[in-house]
Amino acid sequence: MASVPSGEAFSDKQQAAIERARAEVRERAGLHVSVYVGALGAQPRARAEQLLAGLGAAGADVALVAVDPAARRLELVTGARAARRLDERSATLAALAMTSSFGSGDLAGGIVNGIRMLGEHASALSR
Repeated sequence: MASVPSGEAFSDKQQAAIERARAEVRERAGLHVSVYVGALGAQPRARAEQLLAGLGAAGADVALVAVDPAARRLELVTGARAARRLDERSATLAALAMTSSFGSGDLAGGIVNGIRMLGEHASALSR
């Protein structure tokens, strides 16, 4: 499953690290993670939900990480089946880890760490 487009926000090396993290989580935890980096507009949560809905039926298995760096916003949205594998606490912990990295200027590293945390929590909750 492909990511929601993230534009030109990352170098090739950073993009590869994000893709590796997504693949690892998909293989290890069975969780599909999609990433969007760009403007989320005046209603960031609604826009993130719209992006997830745009993935069609496959969106039910996706955890979407939507980041608007300019507005300093992060939204984590899960499809119906993915939500069974990630609870609110797990999403909150991943969001805190990501925003901590974002605050120090590491957008790509924050996304990679957040993806990995989501995968760890999905694995733990499915046991």
